[in-house]
Amino acid sequence: MTGNTRIAVLAATFAAAGAPALAQTQVQWWHAMGGELGEKVEEIAAGFNEAQDAYEIVPVYKGNYTENMTAAIAAFRSGEHPHIVQVFEVGTATMMAAEGAIRPVHQIMGDDWNADAYLPAVKSYYVDTEGQLLSLPFNSSSPVMWYNRTLLEENGIEVPTTWDDMFAAAETLQANGHECAFSFGWQSWVMIENYLAWHDQPMGTMANGFGGLGTELVIDEHPEHAALLQRIADSQESGAFKYGGRRGDSLPLFTSGECAMWMNSSAYYAGISAQAEFEFGQTMLPRNAAVADAPQNSIIGGATLWVLAGHADEEYDGVAEFFTYLSSPEVQADWHQSTGYVPITTAAYELSEEQGFYEENPGTDVAIEQLSLNEPTENSRGVRFGNFVQIRDVINEELEGLWSGDQSASEALAGAQARGNALLREFEEANAN
Repeated sequence: MTGNTRIAVLAATFAAAGAPALAQTQVQWWHAMGGELGEKVEEIAAGFNEAQDAYEIVPVYKGNYTENMTAAIAAFRSGEHPHIVQVFEVGTATMMAAEGAIRPVHQIMGDDWNADAYLPAVKSYYVDTEGQLLSLPFNSSSPVMWYNRTLLEENGIEVPTTWDDMFAAAETLQANGHECAFSFGWQSWVMIENYLAWHDQPMGTMANGFGGLGTELVIDEHPEHAALLQRIADSQESGAFKYGGRRGDSLPLFTSGECAMWMNSSAYYAGISAQAEFEFGQTMLPRNAAVADAPQNSIIGGATLWVLAGHADEEYDGVAEFFTYLSSPEVQADWHQSTGYVPITTAAYELSEEQGFYEENPGTDVAIEQLSLNEPTENSRGVRFGNFVQIRDVINEELEGLWSGDQSASEALAGAQARGNALLREFEEANAN
């Protein structure tokens, strides 16, 4: 049964249950999913709209994550805001601090809603101090290492598991005439946030910000990390590493076959499947053997759906109905299998397993395995920093200074830490009670 057929069957099931023949109540959903992902969002909304007659979900693309969040904040101030806005994980602290602007999901969904149905590794990132979900997990992912299976096998290279393996693979590839061994995107998320979690090292004090507003960055306090980043920067001279941009800009370096390996979100599955003309695979992130004998766990990225305050009660009833539909095993399994985002519920994961998806597509469960590898620690639960959108910009600027040769890795991390902590103090001052 195809993904479209599954959603159609689910829609028919909902419709068969009966729905009041009333004028439809519109619910606006602002999102940041472009291209193939945007088409999938439209498909989900259409499935819900066909399943019942009481509500109409209206999805509206508002640009990338930053643009979408900025647009929603501006719209709220003018009183023209949507009901639902998709916000990436780095905006969590900002949304939590917006008192009076949000309606927590656990309040929207009511007493019959089972919040425990959501995967612990996904749910834990978006709960308040009492363990109540604030926003609905939607597109959650984790960075993995994509690799050109054809190229590695042709050169007799086993899939690397450590950073030493990565550089050894680079030497073998270059000896055989292939220059670029690896690249990565979303470098703050992959090479700072997830690297530190993967090795059970803190990015900040106070449980990486989960403990309160007084957190401070400590990214300049891990010498082995600085040494690795410097080694990566130095490898540019031979062409082993190529930097291709802050977000997903470096994807063509991998799909064209130019770089043999690429570290970025598991959610690039659809794009890589469509573009790569070689056999590819995905595996866990490489480990720095100088730091840890075994990896801890990776942390999620992606986004959740926040509900904004200021609308009529019947419209929030529509939000709750849609969130129930969106979280159903059939819809979530289809979304997961089509995009590479992890399933947000245990039932969706189990359904994908029953359907044979992981057996037919080896490696598509790597992100789930990484997230669930060990019980998260204070260092690996995730990060919750105020002004984190701006802090990521600062980290990007400092790392780009490293890649361009303008400064050392130690200088880049020290600069990012000092500038990031200044932004944390600004957020603390603005949100102190």
